[in-house]
Amino acid sequence: MISSSAENAANRRNIDLRAALIDRCRLATTAVEQIDKSMLGSGKAFVECALELGLITQEDVESCIAWAGGAADAAKGGLVEEALRKLSDSRQVTVRHGDVVKPGPQLTCAYDPHGARSEAFRSLRTELLLRNETGRPNVVCVVSASPAEGRSQLAAELAIAFAQLGRRTLLVDADLRKPSQHALFPCANDRGLGESLVRGDRAYQYRVDGLPSMGLITSGISHPNPLELLSGGGFSKCLTEWRANNEFIVVDTPPINLFADALAVATLTGRALVVARANHTLFTDMNQLVRRLATTRALVLGAVINHF
Repeated sequence: MISSSAENAANRRNIDLRAALIDRCRLATTAVEQIDKSMLGSGKAFVECALELGLITQEDVESCIAWAGGAADAAKGGLVEEALRKLSDSRQVTVRHGDVVKPGPQLTCAYDPHGARSEAFRSLRTELLLRNETGRPNVVCVVSASPAEGRSQLAAELAIAFAQLGRRTLLVDADLRKPSQHALFPCANDRGLGESLVRGDRAYQYRVDGLPSMGLITSGISHPNPLELLSGGGFSKCLTEWRANNEFIVVDTPPINLFADALAVATLTGRALVVARANHTLFTDMNQLVRRLATTRALVLGAVINHF
């Protein structure tokens, strides 16, 4: 039996979440009336009916849970969790080809979804979703000025965060010089993006254990002309295909101040996320990155400062 105090607390959380969703999602009066009508007919909670009607998204709920306060309990159980689970189940898709790889232990988002780091990536994910005003698949090119700034790990964990929504996500290692994704997801790297661009066929895609909607394309073996490969029509064709088959695409790149490869990738993706490392990245290097990135006319979505 549920005590009256616990029941009242649960009702209070649902009322707070309802108010937060109406306010932050700018739900029109007609939309609220439609949700209330669905509630009366089904006996379901406001959030669940709003999700089923397509008037809000899972990201809206996550954001409002955090904003409404006292949400840790609501996120762990009850109607909110059930609504999110049902939404995830209804949207779940599976990457059906390729061997299965397992995220390495350093990718904590895959193993500790409720940890502080995972929460930070969920916040970053929400910010990126809010900045996507085109309605097209969310493509993010992750760039940094120099090596050892955490670019590749951030790209991997951001892709995991997107995939945890249950939506089709692709992580692409476009660093054809010193790749890292095959090490972060321990697997062979003898067939990947490089081979696909040379042959002109579809890149081999790994599946990711525990994330059935996520795919991984590694860089493949080293090639003598990576900039030419990424600047040619083959990579543009790949992006077109990836956009048609995925909702989220995260692309890892080499350091911009060492190679022009990332500039070619950013030109085609049109959206870039800058990564810097606290107490490591030089101000002059960041200035150079900004100047070089400006030539691509890619939209800079923001900057992430790594602390490690």
